[in-house]
Amino acid sequence: MTAEAVRISSNDCSLAGTFTEAADSVAAALLIPGSGKVNRDSDVRLPGGPMLRAGVTRAVADALTEARVSTLRYDKRGVGGSGGDFLRSGMGDGLADAQAALAWLADRAAGLPLLVIGHSEGAWYAARLAADDQVAGAVLLSAAARPGADVLAWQAEQLATRLPLPVTLLLRVMRTDVHRLQRRNLERITSSDSAELRLQGQRVNALWTRDFLAHDPVPDLARITVPLLAVTGGADLQVPPEDVDAIGRLVHGPFEGHVLADLSHLFRPDPRSLGPKGYRRAVRQPVSAHVLDLVGGWVEHHWGTG
Repeated sequence: MTAEAVRISSNDCSLAGTFTEAADSVAAALLIPGSGKVNRDSDVRLPGGPMLRAGVTRAVADALTEARVSTLRYDKRGVGGSGGDFLRSGMGDGLADAQAALAWLADRAAGLPLLVIGHSEGAWYAARLAADDQVAGAVLLSAAARPGADVLAWQAEQLATRLPLPVTLLLRVMRTDVHRLQRRNLERITSSDSAELRLQGQRVNALWTRDFLAHDPVPDLARITVPLLAVTGGADLQVPPEDVDAIGRLVHGPFEGHVLADLSHLFRPDPRSLGPKGYRRAVRQPVSAHVLDLVGGWVEHHWGTG
């Protein structure tokens, strides 16, 4: 196994990535990170400076190396070593970057079957690449099968009942309704044509939010004919776990789907359904070995890594 830092050109943006070449590779996989200002490993810097080391794409890359699959993963625009402005990038930029990274991998790993693995937001880009017949197979981790506006509404219902007690009490004192505040913010975003806005003192990527609200993955999923694996945690509060079944009904190729007990969006145990407010403690544990075994077993089944 050898790992090297690489640069990928995506239109006017230079992306920083890591290419790991497995010994006797049987396939090559592009790993696409999830939503937020995450790097190639799925890590994100929190307000105040500490890193939340989710490590989802890093763990999957390591597992794939053991399965004799070479991998490419990269920092999103404006994150880590990549150029560009994260707060002014939309989903169109995210898709273009994934396409550029896949083209780089196709050239570097010429002759090998190409796979794409996306987590969260990255799963939507992975679905598009699979729908366009650019890969031999796809893995969707923590993926939604409904429009972004519906995902956001579902999230609000799940998370509103799980706010920390001090926040709940403060909202009551201030007579603030979380759902009303969210609707007001979304109205400001959707009525604007600015790439970036400031809401409640925070800079927000309004362009990406508008793209997310309007994006519907269903047409892409319905065009997929290659083998597809979908895995979501049963305690995921950011995408509906039941969407795994919806994905299975939509795709037309060989499908394998799993909803894993009490795992969260970051594939760590979350038996109390704390969601994002429990992530700092949860990431002290490694990514679930069950998830990694499922990905490795799926590759072995289709591309014979045994």
